Amino acid sequence: MQRFKDKVALITGAASGIGRATAVRLASEGASVLCVDMQEGGLKETAKMINDASTTTGGKAEIQLCNVTDEAQVAETLARCISLFGQLDCTINMAGILRFDKFDEIKLADFERILNVNVTGTFLVCRDSIPHLLKTKGNIVNAASTSAHSGLPWGTVYSASKGAVLAMTKSIAIEYCKEGLRANTVSPGDIISGMSSPDLPKDVDMSLMARCMSPTGRREPDVIASTIALLASEDGKHITGEDIRVDGGTLS
Repeated sequence: MQRFKDKVALITGAASGIGRATAVRLASEGASVLCVDMQEGGLKETAKMINDASTTTGGKAEIQLCNVTDEAQVAETLARCISLFGQLDCTINMAGILRFDKFDEIKLADFERILNVNVTGTFLVCRDSIPHLLKTKGNIVNAASTSAHSGLPWGTVYSASKGAVLAMTKSIAIEYCKEGLRANTVSPGDIISGMSSPDLPKDVDMSLMARCMSPTGRREPDVIASTIALLASEDGKHITGEDIRVDGGTLS
């Protein structure tokens, strides 16, 4: 399939995990991808994976270091995307952070940091992408989480941030639906990635985590990437304001 031939995608969190898998997946279908992250080494690896396969796939990648919580850096990233490729067809926000703390021990600095990356970062990239996406009748795919739908013990701040992303994305979808712009979220479940294995607090009841584990087992990030590719492509042209859980039945 070449669903993304002549299309341009900007993907945050592209140095690893779901962001990397999504960049590779869209490029495998012909996309030109701007891979965005703060981890230069990981970004270079992602771009090499894409560019090494370009003669077969037609996809290509450039990298951009960016702290998504920094307004000026986000503006610079969007400007460089347009300078490199001349357009933007889909923005995919996968940058995010997770940590576990007992609720009554959460430090304000940690609370604010998670919200800054997961919510403010998503907001800034969406806001600065939309003028370009309106020109191409493009789309946005943001990372929510199963924790936006169900309690995550010791992950309250992360859950709150993903609930905010979910609500924000639905509002974007309605606000711009008549202008041809679509916006959706994916809610990953038990996925193998660096972000999904932070330290838990000491002496917690691990039985409470069982409700967060997939009955069909953990999966690699490519299962999320394939869902994102559907939403971002013409195959998803009548899907907007939707959230798709990819959790192997965890919340069913």
